[in-house]
Amino acid sequence: MKLSMGKQVALAAVVVVMGCVGIIALILTLVQHHLVDLPHRMQYGMVFDAGSTHTSLYMYHWPGNKENNTGVVSQMLVCDVDGDGISSYAQDPPGAGLSLRKCLESALAAVPANQQRETPVYLGATAGMRLLQLQNHTQSYQVLEQVTKVIQGYPFDFRGARILSGMEEGAYGWITINYLQESFIKHTFEGEWVSPKGRKIWGALDMGGSSTQISFTPGQPVQDPASALGPKLYGYQYEVYTHSYLCYGKEQAMRQLRVNLLKMSGSTRPVKHPCYHLGYNITLTLGDLYDSPCVARPVTFDPASEVTFTGTSEALQCLNQMKKIMNLTDCSLAPDCGFNGVYQPPVSGDFFAFSTYYYTFDFLGLAPQSSLAQATTTIDTFCKRTWDSLKTEYSEKDKYLRDYCASANYIMTVLLDGYKFNQTWGNIYFQRQVADTDINWTLGYMLNLTNLIPSEHPLVVTGVQHGQWAAEVFFITFAVFLSLLVLAILLLWNP
Repeated sequence: MKLSMGKQVALAAVVVVMGCVGIIALILTLVQHHLVDLPHRMQYGMVFDAGSTHTSLYMYHWPGNKENNTGVVSQMLVCDVDGDGISSYAQDPPGAGLSLRKCLESALAAVPANQQRETPVYLGATAGMRLLQLQNHTQSYQVLEQVTKVIQGYPFDFRGARILSGMEEGAYGWITINYLQESFIKHTFEGEWVSPKGRKIWGALDMGGSSTQISFTPGQPVQDPASALGPKLYGYQYEVYTHSYLCYGKEQAMRQLRVNLLKMSGSTRPVKHPCYHLGYNITLTLGDLYDSPCVARPVTFDPASEVTFTGTSEALQCLNQMKKIMNLTDCSLAPDCGFNGVYQPPVSGDFFAFSTYYYTFDFLGLAPQSSLAQATTTIDTFCKRTWDSLKTEYSEKDKYLRDYCASANYIMTVLLDGYKFNQTWGNIYFQRQVADTDINWTLGYMLNLTNLIPSEHPLVVTGVQHGQWAAEVFFITFAVFLSLLVLAILLLWNP
């Protein structure tokens, strides 16, 4: 069978045109293409802040890619655990684990199901558990064992429950503040993360229930290596002075004050309390009063015996009593000392004061900033008020309202007599949040630990411009049409 000469020429022409169209489509496909990174998945991480008076769960997320090996982390969820801190479950360790369930369920609903197994969870216990560890190592171990057991029952990547050192707690709070203030890294209008020029580094003042921390970058080299940390963040090395005073958080300071007042009173009953307001009374057992390694117990005492403290609204006496629970004189490295003979270089730069600092000064209307004279006058006036007048004006719970006077005077003593902010009081900002994110150690902890979490490899696709894509589609469609045309000619031709 042979095709006529005309048909042979037509068929050859169609085949040539089809080949040219295919080559053109291939060239368009291979040239001027662009590699495009698809958006990164969000990665998630959670930290339980197991403090002395309560526990909170903080959830963070960050893009799968990282900047200089550190995740760009932001807060997405906060859940307050019901009840007191996990150290209060010393006699009931399983209860510590069960108390976390509500917040773990909230986390389960917040993290996508396909990412739960790879989402790290950490639990950091602070001064309350440090004290329990001093009192009864076995009980502290049992509490951590029970919270571990409960968290491991959820489909997360649990990385462990541990007791943080005081230095870690202080340093991570310092990291949190400077991250939120964009001292380490900032986002430009062009959408890039860059190291800020002339970066301003902030100091951190934290006060919890059982300890208080100070952390800052001093204007001189740190003389005591035990008080120095050198964190490397976003490719930059820092030198940070930090110290944690165990037993000098607000709750333990209030306990020390009551024990001192009881000792000074001798056999006088009830015991006069200058920081409590006139008309307020509280009765405690000696077992409760001495239930802490932060106070010296008598050799013999009856734990069931009761003592009543009655308020006298004596502002000046309250301040003087606060100075007695702190050692403000012994200093082998004078004048470079905080209190209790602890080395501290002179404070330098601006500071954020958070946690108890903020809550106390915010209640008194002194946050975020106030002059030293205004703070002194406000506290003095408040402390002289009677309990009935306060109850008429405020709806706060009694256990909080009764302590604002004592807490405020204690804060003034720590800041002025302890840390020596006498000449730099204006450098302190009392705040709870920055950029809608809570100031505490957990964010700094998460930032530090993201160095241990691998970056997500970017997903890359190949793309072309719209006009080029339209041309490719046209030529490929035309090539398919010609192919069908050749097939039709061959099928319909009669020999």
